[in-house]
Amino acid sequence: MSAFGKVAVLMGGRSAERAVSLKSGGMVLAALRSSGIDAHSFDPSERGLEALIDERFDRAFIALHGRFGEDGTVQGALEYLGLPYTGSGVLASALAMDKLRTKQLWQASGLPTPPFELLDSKTDFNAAAKRLGLPLMVKPASEGSSIGMSKVREAADLEEAFALAVNYDRVVIAERFIEGTELTGGILGRDALPLIKLETTRDFYDYEAKYVRDDTRYILPCGLPQAEEQAIQALCLKAFDVLGCEGWGRADLMMDSAGHPHLLEINTSPGMTDHSLVPMAARAVGLSYEQLCVKILEGTHVG
Repeated sequence: MSAFGKVAVLMGGRSAERAVSLKSGGMVLAALRSSGIDAHSFDPSERGLEALIDERFDRAFIALHGRFGEDGTVQGALEYLGLPYTGSGVLASALAMDKLRTKQLWQASGLPTPPFELLDSKTDFNAAAKRLGLPLMVKPASEGSSIGMSKVREAADLEEAFALAVNYDRVVIAERFIEGTELTGGILGRDALPLIKLETTRDFYDYEAKYVRDDTRYILPCGLPQAEEQAIQALCLKAFDVLGCEGWGRADLMMDSAGHPHLLEINTSPGMTDHSLVPMAARAVGLSYEQLCVKILEGTHVG
């Protein structure tokens, strides 16, 4: 695997998802090393990115999550340094990290996404709840791993949910909660991986359900008829393409009781932990964790 040269696995960082990133990055690092790749850990919160040049790295595997890692920031820095990296470019990363702009682009492209409104301190919360309908999901626009999110069942609780979310981002959205089946679709290159159906005993698929609980159920195959699954996989790819995403990622969506899918978000640097979904879907098509990491690395690019 000397063709890859010296590889920096970027992990940790300064976002609220630092702990998850360290776990993802540690597993990626071990997988690349076991595949014979000269891989090294690199935490941008501990060393300046100029060290990537000083230490003669040839490319970067981005295992950062959230701000400064998944939002176009580090991608721009790597492009300035001329260092190839995994995943989406600057603009696509920034758009996908911003749930508000993501949804606006999907709406403009005719793709299905739940109705939403922007919230601020002057919002008439009762009126917003009435317009959107309850229950609602309240989200910081640019956080991941469900950090700062709340499910609101009563209009009286909307202001408190906003107060929580605004701690993480000054831009907060309320989105109609779609009752139904939660699905996720991994994307690798130009291939949509098998859909995974998610079931949790939590109120929604939150941080604890994703990374802590052992009773979260991941159902694969997802149980949909083949034609229906293929249609949703095609929708995931279209959602990916509308944002200009590349390399790999994951689309999250809800399917309502009538069988209609509703796109929630795109993750351009998804989790790679032992609870993570893209490795699970890759295994279903015969790719080991190590093979998945190598295929992602093969997609490195500059700009």
